[in-house]
Amino acid sequence: MSLSGQVAIVTGASRGIGRAAAIALARAGAHVGVNYRSHGSEAEEVAAAIRAHGVEAVLLPADVADLASVENMVATVVEKFGRLDIAVSNAAYSDREPFWDANLDGFRRGVDVTMWGAFNLLRTATRQMLAQEPRDLGDSPDGGYPREAKGSIVIVSSPHAYVAVPKAMSYNMSKAAIDQMARTAAIELAEHRIRVNLVHPGWIDTPGERKFATEDTLRRGGQKLPWGRMGRSEEIARGIVFLCDPDSEYITGSSLQIDGGVTLPWWASRGSGVPD
Repeated sequence: MSLSGQVAIVTGASRGIGRAAAIALARAGAHVGVNYRSHGSEAEEVAAAIRAHGVEAVLLPADVADLASVENMVATVVEKFGRLDIAVSNAAYSDREPFWDANLDGFRRGVDVTMWGAFNLLRTATRQMLAQEPRDLGDSPDGGYPREAKGSIVIVSSPHAYVAVPKAMSYNMSKAAIDQMARTAAIELAEHRIRVNLVHPGWIDTPGERKFATEDTLRRGGQKLPWGRMGRSEEIARGIVFLCDPDSEYITGSSLQIDGGVTLPWWASRGSGVPD
């Protein structure tokens, strides 16, 4: 898979899936804007890892819940690189409380980051992609037709979009919303040659999971999954790069599940749903 010379933004890129996606895009040849709100030193490490692949990185401190901040972030990337080809919406926030007793500041923060943050990037990236000249992808492999693209947008969703995980209402409803958001954008943007796709990771071993579980809980929970372990961020990143690859140009409005079988009936039949 080659993204040579393309320009990408990844939100929530200092840790976990975002970090892995940013580095994987760089490995495939893309210059990458690394968005983060906290964990600045880790974002610096990601930028260094990107540059080690012979491409450029730019650090983008911004709260994706704020539209103006996202607009400034995209403008910074375009000023440096001249265009934006790839946008990966990954930033999210979640607390775990019964909805009737939840701290509403945290509940709203979950919606603001997870849903509105995804919309803010989707809207801002789309406006930039519409304004720029399409990238010539060369002839199709069989030589039958010329190809061009204005951009590719990937939104990282979750099985929470369709599995009602208890004590996670804010996150559940936000992920459900961005699924429909992405599909709507895909049909509206198809004629403009901007692709929009979703990735649905399963239970992934990331620093964020330590907010809800101990190391022992994660280890034992992973062993109960159909694949016998939790997923790795790098496995999700490979799916993101695949969706952004020019040879995947016929894929839009799709949902790529990378979950080790966690949403298959085998797991649901155990009466546990997705692990909390």
